[in-house]
Amino acid sequence: MLDQQQRQSVIWQPSAKLGVVGAGVMGRGIVQIAAQAGIEVILFDANQAAMDQAIGSLREIFERLVSKGKLTPAESKATLARITCSTSLEAFSCCAAVVEAIIERLDAKQELLKSLEAVVSERCILATNTSSLSVTSIAATCTRPERVAGFHCFNPVPLMKLIEVIAGVQTELWVTQTLTSLAEQMGHTPVLAKDTPGFVVNHAGRGMISESLRIESEGIADFQTIDAILRDGVGFRLGPFELMDLTGLDVSLPVMETIYQQFYHEPRYRPTPMVRQRLEAGLLGRKVGKGFYRYDGNNQLTAPLQEAPKAAAPAIWVNPEEPNAHKMLSDLVTALGGELDPGRSPAPDSLCLLSPLGADATSAALALGVNPRQVIAIDILYDLNRLRTLMPTPITSTSIRQAAHQLFTRDGVPALLIRESAGFIAQRVLANIVNVGCELAQQRIATPVDIDNAVRLGLGYPKGPLAWGDSLGTGRILTILENLYDAYKDPRYRASAWLSRRSKLNISLLYEE
Repeated sequence: MLDQQQRQSVIWQPSAKLGVVGAGVMGRGIVQIAAQAGIEVILFDANQAAMDQAIGSLREIFERLVSKGKLTPAESKATLARITCSTSLEAFSCCAAVVEAIIERLDAKQELLKSLEAVVSERCILATNTSSLSVTSIAATCTRPERVAGFHCFNPVPLMKLIEVIAGVQTELWVTQTLTSLAEQMGHTPVLAKDTPGFVVNHAGRGMISESLRIESEGIADFQTIDAILRDGVGFRLGPFELMDLTGLDVSLPVMETIYQQFYHEPRYRPTPMVRQRLEAGLLGRKVGKGFYRYDGNNQLTAPLQEAPKAAAPAIWVNPEEPNAHKMLSDLVTALGGELDPGRSPAPDSLCLLSPLGADATSAALALGVNPRQVIAIDILYDLNRLRTLMPTPITSTSIRQAAHQLFTRDGVPALLIRESAGFIAQRVLANIVNVGCELAQQRIATPVDIDNAVRLGLGYPKGPLAWGDSLGTGRILTILENLYDAYKDPRYRASAWLSRRSKLNISLLYEE
């Protein structure tokens, strides 16, 4: 139970001062949002020039905000006045909390926290902005590890309205409650997470990145096609390969490998060898002008997407065994001016249109007893008015491929042909995103609501993984994963107990016991 002093501490007091160590991009971002929130901030960096540069940068930012009408000149002046600089850690003796934002190296952070313990008050919280190191490990050499917690902000701090508050193994409740209050006062959304590899955001991001890399490594589609399907079809802000180019492989790969290693080689997070090869080749992304894409300044250079050939249009037979899919696809074919084959089984020259979940076109064709040479599968997991993914079998005739491609682009919506894969592309990626989110909830790394908030705000996904699973249908996601597991026999596709139980009970993935 909290004593009276601790109960008062769990709300960030208006008069409390905040210390920030490190005048780099992250440090100055934390300083900015704190000062704009009315908090007095002391910035420390051993390098006076770095502090001078940080203050100069902040002054320019506040001046731009004034020019845009977001701050008055008086507010800008008052905000800047709340920031003081020091080249001595002794300045933190009056602080209620100190956040370190220095180099991402365990020994450096441990040494800094030990130095801070010698000067701060007994009630001062020591917070680390680490993105990949264990908070428990950072606190391990402290005299009072119970007052150490994670306070993980995202770059750029003023725009990324999320802060992960991480409790180490020995962190006391009042510490994370106070940091949660501080994040709220700064105008950001706090999510409380356990001290596990990747916390919530970097952990949840494995579903998209790892599976997209796996798909590319299997030769299912090139990275530009994968990006187009996930960006233009599913609705991600950036495709996974665009995102890795933006972040930089020198940043992305260590996160991939660290999470995979720290989870003792959990198959869901397994990277692919191709990423290490590209890193060693210097294909880092935008920062060097070449990554998965090439860049001319800030412009990404891309090749034209697949163009549909002119082709004769056969009748289209739509699998009648799935009533909802049959009606949706029949309506689409009719709207595109296609002729439907109404038979219970397809005519020998008809195009057989199938819509499997988690299965490939060959398996779906053989299960129905139709000729694989006539088959085209289409992914119906996302909105077909945005983009369409078509998948032939290895022996689908050229005329059928061309006819399908031509038909499904008649209204100007792109249609992309991929090589055969169990689960297409969107199904595989979305099912993995939902499944990883479910594992976060199953392991109680964060609450379901916090998981979804963290993913939406930290990764910019259209929906959080749990709400997304609900909207797509938990039964459909479970079917995709089970069929993927049957196809690959790879434990990366085993369904989380959180997903399978809630699907059987027909309750929301956001339902918390």
